[in-house]
Amino acid sequence: EVQLVESGGGLVQFGGSLRLSCAYSGFSFDDYAIGWFRQAPGKGREGVSGISSSARSTYYADSVKGRFTISSDNAKNTVYLQMDDLKPEDTAVYYCAADTWGRGALREGLYDYWGQGTQVTVSS
Repeated sequence: EVQLVESGGGLVQFGGSLRLSCAYSGFSFDDYAIGWFRQAPGKGREGVSGISSSARSTYYADSVKGRFTISSDNAKNTVYLQMDDLKPEDTAVYYCAADTWGRGALREGLYDYWGQGTQVTVSS
């Protein structure tokens, strides 16, 4: 059974940092890609960052380039999203998801499995 569990969200001040974790089970990172998406109140879900299977490629939304970094730790079956220089507009529920074709691009429709999400709130 595929499972994804996000953690690491919380309340942080403008300019601060958080590291989100996505612990996955039921598949190998050699085969599946992992993506991070977010949904702010009243808005649709948007892609933030993705990492293809075996970490061959990474993808970032323009709004987070230079501030967010995605990485993987195969030994811990975990993908991380390091978020620096956070802004109030980064406030959202953040989800990780698995793409069974290993692509990792930032299109919601590519992803088959989703976690429950973790709240990130950035105060101004």
